[in-house]
Amino acid sequence: MAGSATAERGARQQESSGPPLVRRLGPRRLRTIIIIALAVVLLGAGVTWLLYGSQWLRVDRVSVSGTAVLTPAQVREAAAVPVGSPLVSVETGAIEERLRAELRRVDSVEVTRSWPDGIGLKVTERTPVLLVRKGRNFVEVDDEGVRFATVSRAPKGVPLLESELSPASSASASLRRFGEDRLVREAVRTVGSLPPAVARDTRVVKVRSYDDISLELSGGRTVAWGSAEDGVAKSRTILALMKASPGARHFDVSVPTAPASAGS
Repeated sequence: MAGSATAERGARQQESSGPPLVRRLGPRRLRTIIIIALAVVLLGAGVTWLLYGSQWLRVDRVSVSGTAVLTPAQVREAAAVPVGSPLVSVETGAIEERLRAELRRVDSVEVTRSWPDGIGLKVTERTPVLLVRKGRNFVEVDDEGVRFATVSRAPKGVPLLESELSPASSASASLRRFGEDRLVREAVRTVGSLPPAVARDTRVVKVRSYDDISLELSGGRTVAWGSAEDGVAKSRTILALMKASPGARHFDVSVPTAPASAGS
């Protein structure tokens, strides 16, 4: 009798307590967790549909800013933004790569999503610091030595690069050693180190070799610059030399510690 009573009590206790998870959480708390889990799943499904399936968050407009020479239409065409696609799925990196590949004038571009339905293209164009004559046209060269565009009319204030770099010239040794692109970059370095007052007056940059770069300024003045090295020292020296000899026509700062000037 005692054993039977004990077994019955154990059975009733097990039935009342239920499974282990229910015993730990309790029926009411378990229902709350299930409801929350279902709500999270439904919310995730709703957000996914909103981002990818709805018509509200799709690309409908492409705005362009920062252009100077390029037109917004050129930028939009090269960017090839997938209008009508879900905004969240647009690959901004791919758009940037396309723009730099299609438009050499583009130095950098920032592609941003403008919710709920726009893509913004903020373009920075390359700025020419030198021009290279090509037939009747001019090739623009930026401050990194990149030849990025050919134009029929020379932009104002940009000096012309005149090069004597050919295998038959006296610069052939420099040409073989450094290559034409490197020597053009040295000319760019020279222009970049000029004082603003001298840069504004520079009309022609001549490159005969790595260490023989010269400038032709307005008014028939010339400057023997030498190599592109020591640009800061040469910049200070040319300003001091022009101030000390305002009537001089020819200046030599190829050795900045021993400058020279001449009146004719």
